[in-house]
Formats: sequence, structure tokens, C-alpha cells
Amino acid sequence: MSALLLYFLTIVLMLLVAPLLLSFIKGIKMWLLYKRPVSILQGYRNFAKLLRKESIVSREASAITRVAPFLVLSPLLVVLFYLPPAVKGAYYVSFVDAFTITGLLALSTFFLMLLGLDSASSFGGMGSSREAFISALVEPAMVLTIFSVSMMAGDLGVGQAGVNLAEHFPAEHMASFLFAAISFFILLIAENGRIPVDNPETHLELTMVHEAMILDITGVYLALIESAASIKFVIFASLFAGLFLPFGPELAWPLALLVFLGKLFAVALAVALIEVHTAKLRLFKVPNLLGIAIVFAFLSLITFYVLGA
Repeated sequence: MSALLLYFLTIVLMLLVAPLLLSFIKGIKMWLLYKRPVSILQGYRNFAKLLRKESIVSREASAITRVAPFLVLSPLLVVLFYLPPAVKGAYYVSFVDAFTITGLLALSTFFLMLLGLDSASSFGGMGSSREAFISALVEPAMVLTIFSVSMMAGDLGVGQAGVNLAEHFPAEHMASFLFAAISFFILLIAENGRIPVDNPETHLELTMVHEAMILDITGVYLALIESAASIKFVIFASLFAGLFLPFGPELAWPLALLVFLGKLFAVALAVALIEVHTAKLRLFKVPNLLGIAIVFAFLSLITFYVLGA
């Protein structure tokens, strides 16, 4: 199979599996809590149901509410083209660095906050301010973490770094690598609004962040926002799989894709287990958790440069 075809096949596979991962997390959580688990296909059913619903927009809302859902989704679709390859020999974009990927993710978050503010409701403004508060701590740590891993891989390009790590794992820098992995996993939880940073299933005004920004939209607009949330999770899971679990791409392409899917579901399983065994933090305790991510990112860089470990 040609390199370009494998490239697009991987992107389509990630788009298709994105709703499955969130349904898988919810099903695992319900099973561990002795409840009847939802179907793994529930994400597709919700998307189809939202497409059939009428899209209602508040009278106070401007044209931003109609445009913002598309602008939330668009940067995330672009990021899908910049991820490390899941199959050896597949085409990949080698020159995109941590700043570009973090900037595109931040752009999507910015339009989501704008959507929350445009509804002129107290919930939307509250959710947007909380999201800005969390994002301001997540983005520097993410740049540091990906930069640290890229330096260990010998290339600042994220795609090329993933290829280099798969071909030659830097076992001599295992300490730095583990510090970066811990930092990135904390960021994965925070940026995707998972427990203990946020609870994606609550509608309590004291606790919700992401849900507060999208309370006033429905129909196609809500379907786009929910799709963006699932794609964002698969982006972070793919980055974790490509940079911190760099095995499998050297296999034949069908097996390599199966291993890649297995890594994505392993990340989802880890998130589900953490959510079941932890409680949501108070908002002003969240910086303590994200501070740990920043500390581990700095430790990774310092350990790599100073100790060479």
C-alpha cells in the first residue's frame, strides 16, 4: 500500500474510532460501578440523534454561535494531519513542532470559550472563564513536554520524533522519558476535561467547565462540538501512543494499525480507571495538579540536559 494511502487511512481510522473511545470510557466506568454499561456504539447514536434535532439559537446570541462550532472543530481536524505515523513507511508531516500543535489546540479552545461567552448566560461565562484558567496552565506544560521528548528523539518535528523513537528508543534517557510521560498524561486528562479536573457528565453549576459553555446549543451545532471533543481525545491519545508507546509501526500495516488501536484503547482504559478511583478536585486545587505536570516537564528537560539520563 502506498505511503499516502496509509496516511489517509490512519486519519480516517482515528475519525471513526474517536466516538468509540469516549463510549468505551463511559462503559468501563459504569461496569466498574456495577451499573449496566452503555453500548460502545452510543457515541454514533448520539451523533445521529443530534443531527435530527432542531438547532435553536438564543435571541441574545450573535452570528458567532452559528460559526464557532465549525471553528472549534476545524483546528482539530488540521492537527490530525500532523500526528506521528502509526505505520512505518506511511507519509507524515515532519516539520510541525510542539508550538504549532499546541497553538492549534489552543485556537480550538479559544473559539469554544467564545461560544460560551456569546450566549450571554451566566453559565457560559463561568465555563469560559474556568476553561481559560485551566488552559493557561496546560499549554506551557504541553509545549515543554513535547519539546523534551522531541529533544530525546533528536528532532523538533513531532512526526519525525515519533518515527525516530519507533526506530531507536532512547533507553539511556529513560528517566527523562518517564517524567515527560507522566506530565503528558496529566495534560491529557486536563485538556480533555476528565476527572479529576472536570466531570464531562455533570450539569452542576459548581463543578462543570466544558458543559457550561455548551448548555445553550443543540442540534447540528452540539453534534459538531461533541465531535470536536471526541477528536481532541483521540489526538491526545495518538500523541501519547506515538511518542510514549513507540512500538508497533515496524509491523506489517494491518498489524501495525491493530497495535495502534490497542494503544488508543489502553489509554482510554487508563483514563477510565483513574476517573473511577479519584474524585473531582475543587477548581482552585486544579493548579496544584497542573503544577505537578509543569514540574515533571521541567524535570524531564533538566534530567536530559544536566544528567543525560
